[in-house]
Amino acid sequence: MEYNIEKQHEKGKLHAIERINALCDKDSFMEIYSGVRHNCTSFGMDKKEIPYDGVITGFGKINGRKVAVYAQDFTVQGGSLGLMHGEKIAELIDKAIMARCPVIGINDSGGARIQEGVDALCGYGDLFYQNVRASGSVPQISIIAGPCAGGAVYSPGITDFIFAVDKISQLFITGPKVVKSVMFMDISAEDLGGASIHAKKSGVAHFKCDSEKDCYEQVRKLLDYIPHYYGDEIVKAAKFHFDEHKKAKHIAEILPENPRQGYDVREVINSVTDDDSFFETSKEFAINCVTGFAKIEGRSVGIVANNPAGVGGVLDCDASDKIARFVRYCDSFNIPLVTFVDVPGFIPGPQEEQKGIIRHGAKVIYAYSEASVPKITVIIRKAYGGAYIAMCSKHLGADFVYAWPASEIAVMGAEGAIGILYAKELNDPAKAAEVAAKSEEYKKEIMTPKIAAQRGYVSEVIEPTDTRKRIAESLEILLDKKSMDKPLKKHGNIPL
Repeated sequence: MEYNIEKQHEKGKLHAIERINALCDKDSFMEIYSGVRHNCTSFGMDKKEIPYDGVITGFGKINGRKVAVYAQDFTVQGGSLGLMHGEKIAELIDKAIMARCPVIGINDSGGARIQEGVDALCGYGDLFYQNVRASGSVPQISIIAGPCAGGAVYSPGITDFIFAVDKISQLFITGPKVVKSVMFMDISAEDLGGASIHAKKSGVAHFKCDSEKDCYEQVRKLLDYIPHYYGDEIVKAAKFHFDEHKKAKHIAEILPENPRQGYDVREVINSVTDDDSFFETSKEFAINCVTGFAKIEGRSVGIVANNPAGVGGVLDCDASDKIARFVRYCDSFNIPLVTFVDVPGFIPGPQEEQKGIIRHGAKVIYAYSEASVPKITVIIRKAYGGAYIAMCSKHLGADFVYAWPASEIAVMGAEGAIGILYAKELNDPAKAAEVAAKSEEYKKEIMTPKIAAQRGYVSEVIEPTDTRKRIAESLEILLDKKSMDKPLKKHGNIPL
């Protein structure tokens, strides 16, 4: 097979076959359906030779395990998707479901092949249908390695993880030309749907990579953390590293003396997980929470955490979406969840209310409640109000809930509570001492984790230095956890 490789290199991009070879183990890729051609005769298409109809499909291996891979070839009719192009990808996904292996799509296409009309739309529809069939059965990973416009964006949008390459990736429903003609707005493709836009603002891209090479390395790394099909066991690595003395000392010093001062929750995560094992997802999006994969004693876990370094760690619409989607992914493939809680509440104010914080916040509650995987929660500092409940409390089915001694669990903080309970006294200077005493009483009698422990809402109050040990022991206990019987129903109705 001859490929127009130089044409891609002129654009600063790798060719489709080079991308597949960079992603897969050496000499492991086996192409299928290379002989497929379009059957369109309109607009002079009968005179056009379109090799493999613009998309290379097949199976290979990554880290020694099988994967299904497709790569659109922009040098062939702009990588446009026609009927046979779409059917090739749809057929590949169908085979991946049967073969029980991940699907990785490398997208670089001008969109639907206009000359094929409704047949091109049929190609997209068949592809979307297989994306949905595969969801929760095998992992689906999308790499955006060029333009991805119009209906083409919805296939990646259905998949589990989207990798975008800086200065190369572009995703948008309508391109700059259409935006200009309809909205009279001049905007570049990069500003409309570049990697930075989707990694930071929209949250569509879960990973932003510096280069194509970096992208393929990151995809290979991700596949080392996740099961390759539903029912695949999380294998415990024979060797893992954890500097117990250094990390125990560090975790005891992470929380600031001032309870209002922020800190980066990644320090806590890195102090309890295997050395250099935390692999973060959606790092630039919704920075008030952190999600990602890590390993504890060699086993993969999903990590969710509020991050006080970002907007105080409050739950807003974006953070809620980010957490809920990640929790549902982990539950789909039986990856245990470890949640670190330091949350002052759901964000107040008209802006978030109008965006639908009630609807978005409900997604977190739904996702955690529905998840049947092992669920371990560690309350680090604050856990207030509805956000305490939402962040995998015992009430939503957490198997073990641990709390650090200085943590606070209550409807709200002392200042807010006293402001409501003693509103009249606050306006009387003569009663300042009485109000201060009531504030201290509230902290000692209401907010302490000992109360939650007495009620059985907290499994144990633990020292920060015991956190990793507790999590590891809990994971071992829950290794053979089985889902309880559920009410008879087709499926629930998550508040999308």
